[in-house]
Amino acid sequence: MATINTNLTTQWLQAMVQINSVNPGLDDLGAGEAQVAQWLADLCRALGLEVELQETARNRPNVIARWRGTGGGQSVLLTGHTDTVSLENMLDNPLDGRVEEGRLYGRGAYDMKGGLAAILGAVEALKRDGFQPRGEIILGFVTDEEYLSIGMDALVSVVRADAAILTEPTELRLCVAHKGFAWVNLTTQGRAAHGSLYHTGVDAIVHMGRLLNVIERFEKEAALKTKSLLLGRESIHASMISGGLGLSTYPDRARLQVEHRLLPGRTGDDVVEWWQGHIDELQREDTRFSAEVELEFYRPGYEISLDAPIVQTVQRAATAVTGQEPTIYGMWAWLDSAILGRAGIPTVIIGPGGEGAHAAVEWVSLDDVFACAGIIADAVEAWTA
Repeated sequence: MATINTNLTTQWLQAMVQINSVNPGLDDLGAGEAQVAQWLADLCRALGLEVELQETARNRPNVIARWRGTGGGQSVLLTGHTDTVSLENMLDNPLDGRVEEGRLYGRGAYDMKGGLAAILGAVEALKRDGFQPRGEIILGFVTDEEYLSIGMDALVSVVRADAAILTEPTELRLCVAHKGFAWVNLTTQGRAAHGSLYHTGVDAIVHMGRLLNVIERFEKEAALKTKSLLLGRESIHASMISGGLGLSTYPDRARLQVEHRLLPGRTGDDVVEWWQGHIDELQREDTRFSAEVELEFYRPGYEISLDAPIVQTVQRAATAVTGQEPTIYGMWAWLDSAILGRAGIPTVIIGPGGEGAHAAVEWVSLDDVFACAGIIADAVEAWTA
């Protein structure tokens, strides 16, 4: 069992948290991932790895670090994202990386620089122990997971591996499934007219209310339906709505943006077809009703079998390190593992615990970071030997 250098791992995590890597797609003032990527690249070179930077957008590089194997073994990708959400409205100093009572605080500590530190701690321990893998060990630190995942899309275009471990925060549980999502734009068309001309005006906002009723009915009915044991049920919520020309004018147009959270196997095309069916029904009931549906963005859900070799390998390592079998569960949020799975790389998710992802106070458990590093080291040793 690998011995993790806890002091070094803590220092690395603190250094990463102190680097602002707010996603500029979420915040116009976001610093982006360039500085933290350069820090990671320098550290990986110091650990003796071959390093390249892969530009995913201007000044937003992925870091790809390789530990070449001697040949004949299985390769593994250790991966996580370098971007964070905004610092806005955080309490105290969001970039101080302070340590209190076994917790390291700051934006990204939990989501997910703690997981990146666990990867680094694992590799350092294996290097120090003189381990020589037969299969290649690849580290992939990617941009933009918090928005459009352009980083992971770029990574899988150049990296192939027999399996991957994604270190999103899981409280050391083994995550083997997560939901997908679809962003949909719904537009209703009315007819603009003076507010006194009820006989000619058509109210697009009132018509949008009918589509809101569709969501409300779905939520009530879905709550009564069978749920996935790992992921619960699908859900829909109205995210943003706009429309209207003035207080004394019938609105000619209204726009509603909706998010669907989907179970694995459901697609964006399925969502569009579902909405079109409801629109067609409403048009049959009222010939003045006019609406359109457009799929803006879609990411699939993901699920991996409990019998998959990488799941079994990580499960054994977690049991050995923690002294108990890890809980198996599914995550309702979306993760980059769906992109890895779609690229043919079976992926299991395990990472440290903490609190405050996207919240005013964020922290990660250092003991969990160290345990996660030990799990990764043992799993990688077994997988690539």
